[in-house]
Amino acid sequence: MSNRGRYTNLLLFTGYCLLIAVLSGCGYTTKSLLPTHIKTVYVENFKNSIDIAAEVSSKKPFRLYSPGLENELTNAVAERFIFDGNLKVAKNPDEADSILSGELLEYIKEPLRYDDNENVTEFRVRVSASAKFLDKSANKIIWQLSNFCGESSQRTSGSLQKSEAQARSEAVDDLARRIVEKTTEVW
Repeated sequence: MSNRGRYTNLLLFTGYCLLIAVLSGCGYTTKSLLPTHIKTVYVENFKNSIDIAAEVSSKKPFRLYSPGLENELTNAVAERFIFDGNLKVAKNPDEADSILSGELLEYIKEPLRYDDNENVTEFRVRVSASAKFLDKSANKIIWQLSNFCGESSQRTSGSLQKSEAQARSEAVDDLARRIVEKTTEVW
């Protein structure tokens, strides 16, 4: 067989392999991996378990408390489920196939960068929570994690400057995204 014939056979073989890979989908799907009977979720109000009386220590020097942060997180998770579209958000637990519950554990703002005069120029804002996802019909916990974190950064000056409230909101949105991804992707 000539080199030209071998080359043609190689091209045909490669084309067939690509066609098979494309038609099989390569194992990737954009659908949720949740059980098919779960179509709705009720998002319980997150419980605020941040201890406002806890003293600052060398191990946790940057703890903060923000009243209503648990409500911001609950709303952000519900809005993220709506945006994701895999599960419909139920208004009460009786209408839902599943329940997502959790508690707010920490709100931290720690320095990341300093200027030449030792002034903080950037903070890391972190919101942590625990959460669990329950299949109501099977009365089975599908997943439960004790420490989800959402983060953002807050610059104190310059063109990227933002308020602590903006950074906190971004950290809450990041945490909500992680919770919804964990729920719908069921890794």
